[in-house]
Amino acid sequence: MTSPDIQYISSASNALLKDLRRLVQDNTAYRKQGRIWLEGDHLCRAALARGVRPELAVYAESFWQSAAAEWSVHSPRNVVVADALFAALSSLESPARMGFAVPLPAQIDVVPGAATVILDRVQDAGNVGAILRCAAAFGFPQVIAIKGTAALWSQKVLRAGMGAHFGLQLMEGVDESALEALRVPIITTSSHIGELLHRIHLPWPCAWALGHEGQGVSAQIAGRAALSVRIAQPGGEESLNVATAAAICLHASAAARAI
Repeated sequence: MTSPDIQYISSASNALLKDLRRLVQDNTAYRKQGRIWLEGDHLCRAALARGVRPELAVYAESFWQSAAAEWSVHSPRNVVVADALFAALSSLESPARMGFAVPLPAQIDVVPGAATVILDRVQDAGNVGAILRCAAAFGFPQVIAIKGTAALWSQKVLRAGMGAHFGLQLMEGVDESALEALRVPIITTSSHIGELLHRIHLPWPCAWALGHEGQGVSAQIAGRAALSVRIAQPGGEESLNVATAAAICLHASAAARAI
């Protein structure tokens, strides 16, 4: 195996660091650059575990001194920067000390028969990331994000997803008409309309449609649904957080499939 390339950067005006800072600061810069910034060893390990290899890896100088032997073999290009420069590549209060730049996965076509999660203008990055974790955990490999949904590969969604991205087939920024390709029944949720979730037989595979935090699923997507369900809330709350509802619904599908 050839030795990995190692580059030392000491200037904040370096062109590469400027590009990486844009990935951190601009939620949609990854679309322009065609690459994603993964900060911290957890996300980097999650990517490696799924066979994703970085195009370059960046390390704080203090981290590199003790971790070079373990990490340098994973990337064809390793960049070492002063700790203060690495801090500028972080959106965290306590910056991590390493990160990967990995290629942005190509947009794929809808797989008609796949168990699917549809995100209809879900705007909170934390909710989106949590839903991706649920999709990966409960066997829904395909996620279709309708226009207006938070950017799937943004820093906040990546952190909330905790590595789930790399086990999913993600489509983002698509028009609602893309759902015409699905050949599985679409299920919507409501706080007041439909059968109680725990009393019905759930089809498998299926597509759960999860809507905007305030407005819910659009009328167009609701019109495509084969089934609408509601979650029992004996405590009397008006509605559930969309990520909480997703966890309940996707788990119910997984449990029904296992019976």
